[in-house]
Amino acid sequence: MKTLKLTIACLFISLHTFAGVSQTDKDALIALYTATNGSTWNTTWNLETTVDNWYGVKVENDRVVELNLWFNNLEGTLPQEIGLLTSLRKINLGFNKLHGTIPASIKNLKELISLELFMNRLEGNIPSELGELTKLESLQLYSNKLSGSIPESLMGLTNLKELMLGSNFLSGTIPNQIYALSKLEKLSLIDNKMDGEIPVEIALLTNLEELILSSNQFTGDLPGEFMNMTHLNTIMVSDNNLNNEFTSMSGNNPPDMIFLELQNQNATANMDIEKE
Repeated sequence: MKTLKLTIACLFISLHTFAGVSQTDKDALIALYTATNGSTWNTTWNLETTVDNWYGVKVENDRVVELNLWFNNLEGTLPQEIGLLTSLRKINLGFNKLHGTIPASIKNLKELISLELFMNRLEGNIPSELGELTKLESLQLYSNKLSGSIPESLMGLTNLKELMLGSNFLSGTIPNQIYALSKLEKLSLIDNKMDGEIPVEIALLTNLEELILSSNQFTGDLPGEFMNMTHLNTIMVSDNNLNNEFTSMSGNNPPDMIFLELQNQNATANMDIEKE
């Protein structure tokens, strides 16, 4: 009897190890493979092998925790099943040919720290459901075809360090509640169709290092409070409808051009405007 029990236990362990991942996770990955023409990927998956051997998939404790398929010729849409990968901490599907909308089911990925879908052809609105991913530290959706306004729900992502939404077709204003993103280090909204005044509340983001707002339709003045942002080393606000014209860069600026220079050596910032 003891021998039989031992044999059964070993068989169970063997099968469990062979499986390598939960069936739910495997089904979700196969749905992604199917929806994005997996057979034509640069590096494809052998579906006959265990999931932990699939390119770009990291497995821990029988769950998929990372999905890194950037620059891999994924062409198609993101399936709703991606929301079944509930242990995911990182998704990088950048530099592919994904189109369609970002599925609302992504809200189920509560462990997600980094969501990188940049350089694709995604369209539609940014799902408000992304605001439920409270562990998110990096949200990179730049260089797509996303439209509509920035959901106010994103202002609840208080662990966010990077919010990169540039080169889309976003409209509307920057939410005044942006001050809630107290850990934010990088904010890029470059090359959209956003308007309204640049909110002074951005000055409350004391950890902000990069502020990239060029090529929009922002109006009004650049808030003077930005001079007190001691970590800010890059600010770009050119090609807007501001009351003063700025070409804003980090580092040394060439002479004879309009520029905004930030100097943080003494924990202060000075704005100098110079014209030809």
